[in-house]
Amino acid sequence: MTIDLKTRNIEPLRTTYAHVAQYIGEGKTPSRYEEATMGAQPMVNFHYRPTWDPDHELFDASRTRVVMSDWYKLRDPRQFYYASWTMTRARQQDAMESSYQFVEQRGLIDKMPAELRQKVCRVLMPLRHVAWGANMNNASVCAYGYGTAFTAPAMMHALDHLGAAQYLTRLGLALEGPDALDEGRQAWLEDPIWQPLRRYVEDTFVVQDPFELFVAQNVALDGLLYPLIYGAFVDDHVAMQGGTAVAMLTAFMPEWFDESSRWVDAVIKTAVAESDANRAVITQWARAWGTRAQAALQPVAALALGDAADAALTDARAELDTRLTKAGLA
Repeated sequence: MTIDLKTRNIEPLRTTYAHVAQYIGEGKTPSRYEEATMGAQPMVNFHYRPTWDPDHELFDASRTRVVMSDWYKLRDPRQFYYASWTMTRARQQDAMESSYQFVEQRGLIDKMPAELRQKVCRVLMPLRHVAWGANMNNASVCAYGYGTAFTAPAMMHALDHLGAAQYLTRLGLALEGPDALDEGRQAWLEDPIWQPLRRYVEDTFVVQDPFELFVAQNVALDGLLYPLIYGAFVDDHVAMQGGTAVAMLTAFMPEWFDESSRWVDAVIKTAVAESDANRAVITQWARAWGTRAQAALQPVAALALGDAADAALTDARAELDTRLTKAGLA
C-alpha cells in the first residue's frame, strides 16, 4: 500500500488585527513590535471625565502643548515591546552577575584603596534617589502621555531606572555595607552639595505636561548626569585609580544610556519635525531644563572630580547639545 501525502497552503483571510492594519496598511504582515504597539491607545467611549481633572478625558492628548497628527509616529527605533525588552534586560542581568562573580572571586573590591571606596559611595549612593525620581517621572509620562508608541517605552524606561537604583544599592553594600546606604540617604536629605539636584528632582514631580517632563528628565537631567558620572567620574577617574571593580559593577548604566538615548532622540526628532510650533516649545523646554540641570549638577561634579569638574560638565553639556542639534532643535 502506498500513501500519497499532499500539502495545501491555506492563505489567511487577514494578516493582522484591523486596528493595527489601519496604521501599517492592509495586507501587510506586522512585526511583533507593531502588533503590540499600534492602535492600542484607548481613544473613545470613556464613561466620565476624571473627578481629579475634569478638564481632560481619562486619556487626553491635550494634556501637553506638543501637538501630533498621529502619536504613533513616535516609534521606538529599538522596536521594544514587553518580550523583546525583557529578553534584552535578562541578557544584561546575566552579564552583570558574571561581573559580580568575577569581582568577588578575585577580591577586587578589597584591593581598592579605602579612601577611593568611600569617595565612590559619597558620589554614587545619593544617586539611588535620583534614579528613583526618574522612575517616578517616567511612570508619570506613561500615565498622562498619549499614544502607546510613546507611553509604553516610558514605562519600560521607568523600570530601567529602578534597576539602576538597585545596582547602585548592591554596589554600596559590596563597597561599605549598609552604612553606605544610610549615609547616602542623609547626604541626599541634608548635605548642601545635593540640595540643588534634590530640588530639581522634586520640582519635576509636579510638572503637569507629560512631554515637558520627558524633556526635563530623559533629555536634560539624564543627558548630563550619565556622561558626567558614569563616563567622566567612574570610567575616567575611579577606574584609573584602582577602581576597575566599580566600572565593572556599574557597566549597565552607560550601556543602557547609549541604548535608551536612541529612543529619546528619535522621539524629539519626530516631534520637532511635526511643526514649527512643536520645535519652538520643545526648544524652550530643552534650554530651560538643560541650563537648570547643569547648575544642579555643578556641586556634584565638584565633589566627584575636583578641579576637573568644570571641564567634565562642559563636555557633557556639549555632548547633549550635539544630540539635540542632530534631533532638529536650535
